Amino acid sequence: MVPATPGTQANDATGLNTDYSHRRIDEWVTRLTTSLHGDFRQSLSRMDTYASMITRKLDARSMPRELVYLAMIESNFNPTARSRVGAVGLWQFMGGTARSLGLRVRGRTDERKNPAQSTDAALTYLSSLYDRFGSWYLAAAAYNSGAGTVSKALRRVTGQTKGTDADFFRILHALPRETQDYVPKLIATAKVGNDPARYGL
Repeated sequence: MVPATPGTQANDATGLNTDYSHRRIDEWVTRLTTSLHGDFRQSLSRMDTYASMITRKLDARSMPRELVYLAMIESNFNPTARSRVGAVGLWQFMGGTARSLGLRVRGRTDERKNPAQSTDAALTYLSSLYDRFGSWYLAAAAYNSGAGTVSKALRRVTGQTKGTDADFFRILHALPRETQDYVPKLIATAKVGNDPARYGL
């Protein structure tokens, strides 16, 4: 499990705010601890294989440790996972995105499947998204739907190009349906994963 940073603020680069209150987060907490209970327990057990490597890299960059849970919701910590649309690895990179981040994807070489190298690429990408948007919630949304999608929604709803965690929920209705659930699921996963005993896991 990844210990939460006490006293985390919404835009603190050292922690992901898992105390934010919203019904979508509550709904995901309920799902993870009831209908998805078995899957979540399995994910937590698989997490042990990669958590120390990922959190060490997060610490080195002063990034929130809770971002380890993004790999959980992306791939269930399966480094060879492949999605229906061709995203591969722990962090589910498409080929073009992987190459733009310096990963080799050619012939029999696919560094998306390398846990350490793909983690370096994912953290570089997430860090750049945080710098662009000023919020880890918005960075996670952009990781899921693309920076352009989040930028367009922010400009349309707030008139700004950067925002806060609260702004994610302000622009929720302007985001793709998958992204509307992606960030609440990440927050709920971190909340439950950081204190599974509290939730009966």
